Formats: sequence, C-alpha cells, structure tokens
Amino acid sequence: MKKRVLKILMAIVMGALLFAGAALAQNLPEEQRFDQTDGVLARARAVEDIEYKIMVQRATQAAIYYMPAVVMVDFVKAIRRDLGGDINDVAYLNEPLGSDDGFLTANDVTAYAWSSLSSERGPIVIEVPPATGKVSYFGSILNTWSQPIEDVGPAGRDKGKGGKYLLLPPGYGGEKTKAELENEGYFVYETDTYEYGFSFRPRLYNNATDKDAGDYAKGVKIYYLSEADNPPPTKHLDATEKSYDCLPYYNYTFFQDIDHVVQNNPIRTQDKAMVSLLKDLGIVKGKPFKPTEQQRKAMHEGLLLAYASMQKYFATPGKSMDPLWKDASGKPKTQWMFWLFAPGQPEAGFTHETKTEVLVDDRAAKYFYVTYLPRYLGGGTFYLTGLFDSNGDMYDGKSTYKLNVPKDTPAKDFWSVIVYSMETKNFIRDVDRVGLSSRNRDTMQINNDGSYDIYFGPKPPKGKESNWIPTGEDFFLLFRLYGPESKDFYKTWMLGDLEKTK
Repeated sequence: MKKRVLKILMAIVMGALLFAGAALAQNLPEEQRFDQTDGVLARARAVEDIEYKIMVQRATQAAIYYMPAVVMVDFVKAIRRDLGGDINDVAYLNEPLGSDDGFLTANDVTAYAWSSLSSERGPIVIEVPPATGKVSYFGSILNTWSQPIEDVGPAGRDKGKGGKYLLLPPGYGGEKTKAELENEGYFVYETDTYEYGFSFRPRLYNNATDKDAGDYAKGVKIYYLSEADNPPPTKHLDATEKSYDCLPYYNYTFFQDIDHVVQNNPIRTQDKAMVSLLKDLGIVKGKPFKPTEQQRKAMHEGLLLAYASMQKYFATPGKSMDPLWKDASGKPKTQWMFWLFAPGQPEAGFTHETKTEVLVDDRAAKYFYVTYLPRYLGGGTFYLTGLFDSNGDMYDGKSTYKLNVPKDTPAKDFWSVIVYSMETKNFIRDVDRVGLSSRNRDTMQINNDGSYDIYFGPKPPKGKESNWIPTGEDFFLLFRLYGPESKDFYKTWMLGDLEKTK
C-alpha cells in the first residue's frame, strides 16, 4: 500500500515538473539550445580595455542617477564660494536675478530667498514668517534628492499664517515623539537625508517692491530644535550685488558633487546598488575621493554620454514635454509645449519612486533643467516651453524671431517670456536683458490691437530695441503665466509660434 501511494505521489510530482518545463519552454526562444553559445568566450577575449569600458558605463549611469542630488549640492557650494556663507544661512535678493547669475531656469521677475541646510547635528527648524499685506511666499522644502518635503506660504501647510517646519534626521530617536512635537506647534517631517534646501518666491501685493521682498526674507529663521528656547540669530546673506552660480557643470566637479552626497548623507536602501557601482570610479563611503587619471578620463567620457542622453530627452517631443495644443488628429497646432510627468507623480508629490522602481530617467530629465518642483502641483503659475519655430526648426542663436503675445493673455498677475541657453539651461550670459513681461508695458511698444511683438536675436531690429531680448547662442524659451485665469485657459486661448524674420 505504501509503495502504491509513493508511486502516485511521484507521478504527480513528475507531471508537475513536466508541465512547468513545457510552460517554460514556451517562453524561451525556439532557437535557444544548450550548445548555441554564439562563441561568447572567443568574443569576450577580443574585448579590449574591459575595466575602462565598465568605468565609462558606471560614470554614465551614476551621472543620470545622481543628477537631482548634484543640483542640490551646487547650492551649498555656491553659498560658500560666492556669498561667504554656509549651511543654515539664508540668502536673499533685493532685486531679481540677472545674466551674471547661474541658476537653472530661474525667472528674472521675482526676488528669491533660499538656503541649504543640514540636520546631521540634530533636528532643524525652518521658521517661515506670516504673510503680510505686501509679501507672502510660495515655494518648497526639498531633501538631498530634490524630493519635495513640503510647500510653504498661503498655498502650503502654514496657509500664510507662518509656521515652524521641523525636519527630523534619519533614525531620529529624540526624547519627544513626532506627535508630541506636533502638539507643540511644529510641522514635523521624518526625513531620509541629512541635507535639504528651500527656495521661496515672493508674491507682492499693494504696490510692494522687490526691496520689500528682501526685507521679508529676513524674517525666515533657521535653528536647531535644541536651540528652540533661545534661538541664535540666523545669518542672512544679501546676494543682490554678487554673482551667484549654482549651475551643475558637466566636468570633474560633477563627480565631486556625487561624492559629497555619498559622504554627507545616509545610504538609502534604494540607492545601495548604485553606490556599489561608484566604487569603480573611486567614490567610497568614508574614504577620500582621489580618482586615478584613468577614472577621471572615464568620468569625462561617461558624463558626456549622460548629458547627450538628457539633452535628447529634453528636445524630443513626447519625452520630457509635449505640444499643448493639438487638433483632433493629434497634429500640433503650435510648437509650444507643456511639461510631461510620469503617471501619478504630481499626486505623489514628485517622489519619482513607485512601489516597484525608481524613475531614474524621468527624474533626471526634470532636474536637467529645473529645480524645486513643488510638493503639490497648483495653479499659481503655468509654464510653456518653446524649442521650435513655426517651421518646426529648433531656435538658433544666429537668426531673428518674432513672437506676438495677444492682448487677452489669461494671466491675472502677469506674463513673462525668458530666454535660456540651450547648453547650460541658464540665462544667456553677459546680456543686458534676459526676458520681458507685461510688467514692462510702460517701456515696451504696444500694437494697435493691444498685443505685443517680442523679438529674439543677436541684434535688435531697428526701432524695436524696447521689445527685444538678446540671444547670440542656441536657446529655448519659457513663457510663464502668473495667476492663470482658470485651469482650462488653454481651451479658449492659444499662443502663436515664433516666426523667423531673417
């Protein structure tokens, strides 16, 4: 009887194995056989400079992976180098940025305030002042990886009443719990990095000036939780008259920035595999970064490939951006594009992570040309990106173009158009003007129908100097609507393309 039962069980097992094998075979290529190696051993022996080729691959993928973190490191470096400050200091402006500043796709119409912070010494507080009758803030606090932690101001958690945003370092085990700290009036956030940054843009009311915005910035306070009973004065750095450059540069400094991230922050679970690959480039947690000449060469080559990849991503419709206005067949009505985000990311607060993956390419593609995405995507501003003229050709710095901005442009506050270098994603350097806006209506020429003709080119058309924005190198545009009149404004209004005039 036992033997019979055993035979039955064996038959069941063998049947299951045969079924599994048959199912597996159906999923394998028909031509695959155990003896079909395609000469892989001989081909592998013919590969030269294996270690170097691997280094280049590592460098390319590391550059793409760490792109959002490098952006944040460059803020720290610029505060130290250009402003003589340090972490936990607040930089501010009494007037907007200009062509002598380096800042990814910043605007030239608002006087920013920003800071780089660290909680390595303990929980840190960012105290945001309440809105006044003249100034309020909108902006975001981000971690090292450019992941938004929270928005501030009337559209943020403090609702314009001001508030104390408390960042707990990774592994926080203080005397007070998160709930207890919340009961004390803090907005508390558990974080997975030691380093953070914020950038706040002022909104002005009742004839307020940029100087009012600069004064308002002095109300931002930064201190450690341990100092909360008697906070020391926050150091405020006036960046108005100084050239501030926080651009990422695609050279050896890019990998110095990656090393900074590794050395000054915990290694998160999702980053362990990439950190392991960094060893081939000489980047190791707890060790000084002293790459060999071969490693430097590989970094240089790999970084170029990463830049080229992101540039193609940036300039290819359907990747990072897509035409806003299309006809019923899907053909673009104009070349103006809006930003594409991975499904679910605006709702998730731009974590660029899902349950199953880190959205590496999509994340890098955004921080290739922007900084400080919000925690919650709102309707305060709307961005249109211009890359192609009416003929479908990319803008070039040698030609002259004209853009007609209609009288009825649906921006309750104002509209602006700014020129950016295609190479750096920053303002064109060493020019007197980087953009124009409806705030310049007193100095611009206005057409009889109330519209504006804006000109772009290396030289101004005769008699159109007041309506001209200089280029001189390949460029792209951001057309911003501040305070769009509705979420569906684009259904009843459309911006025409740039027309090449010569």
